[in-house]
Amino acid sequence: MINAHPGTPDETIPEFPMPRAAGCPFAPPPEMMKLHAAQPLSRVRLWDGSTPWLVTRYDDQRALYGDQRLSVDPTRQGFPHMSAAFQEALAKNPPSFLHMDDPGHARIRRMVTGPFIIKRIEAMRPAVQKMTDDFIDTMLAGPNPADLVEALALPLPSLVICELLGVPYEDHAFFQSKSAVGVRRDASPEETRAASGALLTYLDGQLQAKLAAPADDVLSDLAARTTTGDLTRHEAAMLGLLLLGAGHETTANMIALGALAFLEHPDQLAVVRDTDDPKIVAGAVEEMLRFLTIVHNGQRRLALEDIEIGGQVIRAGEGVIIPGATGNWEHGVFPDPERLDVHRDARRHMAFGFGVHQCLGQPLARLELQVVYRTLFRRVPTLRRATELERIPFKDDGVVYGVYELPVSW
Repeated sequence: MINAHPGTPDETIPEFPMPRAAGCPFAPPPEMMKLHAAQPLSRVRLWDGSTPWLVTRYDDQRALYGDQRLSVDPTRQGFPHMSAAFQEALAKNPPSFLHMDDPGHARIRRMVTGPFIIKRIEAMRPAVQKMTDDFIDTMLAGPNPADLVEALALPLPSLVICELLGVPYEDHAFFQSKSAVGVRRDASPEETRAASGALLTYLDGQLQAKLAAPADDVLSDLAARTTTGDLTRHEAAMLGLLLLGAGHETTANMIALGALAFLEHPDQLAVVRDTDDPKIVAGAVEEMLRFLTIVHNGQRRLALEDIEIGGQVIRAGEGVIIPGATGNWEHGVFPDPERLDVHRDARRHMAFGFGVHQCLGQPLARLELQVVYRTLFRRVPTLRRATELERIPFKDDGVVYGVYELPVSW
């Protein structure tokens, strides 16, 4: 039976996002899992007092990811923004293709798909392996304990995406610091505007340099498309900004948080460390992606039409939040989901989203994670935490979950 008029009293609507339980840093927030168990859709309250729908069930999430009646356009009235800073930044700047509906989204996405096809990414494996070994060599030659975030998790994906885009790696400190502001939920509108403006100015300069001296890289291709009229300079800079930020921020957090999760599950770590089967390593990465689901505050959408789902009607103009963690921890889809099991077939997870807007860079992220986890634990078999779990600073305040630092010793 369809309930078209939600009857939940305002005072009972929970705040979103929800806190994780103390001592359980890898598990989704318990209150969110209670909502998942109780009903498919629930109202939640955001920072601005709005009450969008939280869609928690796996099948409903997959269905909505592919539903063209939902918009990703953040300039539409009623869109469930992450924060005031996000709202202002997205309202005042033309959206990147990440925040476009089709056909505009499809047009631009096709222009940047080529560098991320699996065959081209796989050809990068030897280079990524060498980069990983070099960073581990440097870590082992330095102080013990070390911060795994600074030693490996952050510099590796930064170097990889710099090579792919054609951005000078010596500028990595600049774009890492500016990108970090862009994914902080508590950043002020002024901070977010200044950081994004600085990055766009930087990338526009890089595009200008590529026009004068093109190379075999993504930015050169984007620059060439501005001369043919396929892209404006602002669109090209926005694409570069998206690829640069997403290419290092998410993977860096996944490397560090996944390494910590493995250290807390030594039996699963041993499987990855000791195997010579690349399929087992690849499967372990999929399971870790499912287990952690680091984009932890949900994908945001706006209903363009009335949508009936999960025994409920989402009305046109209402916001929708899709938290992948609840679907990825659903017992009916992944038995014993709270257990990290690298032998599990976790390929149906939604850590990268689903449908036309799923993560463009997922082949690159998978490659980096496969190389890093196996190499790190094989080369440093005595790796361990150098502080208590309770003292590790987790990124509860960010769009992407992770750790600010991870002290390790060996």
